Amino acid sequence: MSDTIVPDTEHRSLIERLPQLPRDLAQLARFDRPIGWWLLFWPCAFGVWLSGAGVQWPLLAWLLLGAVAMRGAGCVYNDIVDARLDASVARTAARPVASGRVSKRVAWLWLVCLCLIGLLVLLQLRWEAQLVALSSLALVAAYPFMKRITWWPQAWLGMVFNWGLLVGWSETGLAILGHQHWDAIAALYAGCVTWVIGYDTIYALQDREDDALVGIRSSALRMGAKVHAGIAAFYAATIALWALGVWLYRPDPLALAALLPVATHLLWQVATLDPEDPSNPLDRFRSNRWAGALMAAACFVIGNAHS
Repeated sequence: MSDTIVPDTEHRSLIERLPQLPRDLAQLARFDRPIGWWLLFWPCAFGVWLSGAGVQWPLLAWLLLGAVAMRGAGCVYNDIVDARLDASVARTAARPVASGRVSKRVAWLWLVCLCLIGLLVLLQLRWEAQLVALSSLALVAAYPFMKRITWWPQAWLGMVFNWGLLVGWSETGLAILGHQHWDAIAALYAGCVTWVIGYDTIYALQDREDDALVGIRSSALRMGAKVHAGIAAFYAATIALWALGVWLYRPDPLALAALLPVATHLLWQVATLDPEDPSNPLDRFRSNRWAGALMAAACFVIGNAHS
């Protein structure tokens, strides 16, 4: 059984206990690797908490469910589109569709099921937030093809993965503050995009050799020997853009101080990143769940002080 489990699963013992088909479907939706849904969820929390709406536990629970379902749906869609490419890369060759354990027909049915859960979450939101969420579908559909046409698919992923910031703000910010502070939200969103470019470049370090052989493009390959400095530059841009957004929202030095913990964390990632160590990039990539939590906490502090 262990040879059907991808190497970077975070819950091997749990996955091993499942029968073959449920195990394959769980892996197909990446339920065994929760880092993806945390990275999709945290920007939603940024938007909700920056508005000063309070904790909003029921809303956050719905958004987390939506993040789990839609991240899973995105992974299933990506694996259907990339089945041949995945079969050529050592790290992804064991994926259910690439290996042939799950047919594309079953994968499409699983995709529909996950999308129905996403639809249930969508119906809990205000109509403005629903429209914003639906407007991301074209970006999501195009993402798997970006690695074939650009060296910067990570930039496209950044636009997709942080759409929740706009959804969260549309759900609570519009209700509380009206059509204010979109300049601040735009700066924060741009900072989230550069954050994703940084951490997904770290993730792509694992596949540089295989990607080069099969013709997959990535920022890690594009940066070449300067990849470490490139990641540092994107993380620096992240903090600069987040600081700009915070200042536009609340021009107070104490508000900027709320960014110090997340800035320190990103600095730690850069300082301890070792592209030549097989396990180091994956560990640094996964640590971004804590970067997201620290930025969410900063948004909560800033939003409630603002209100």
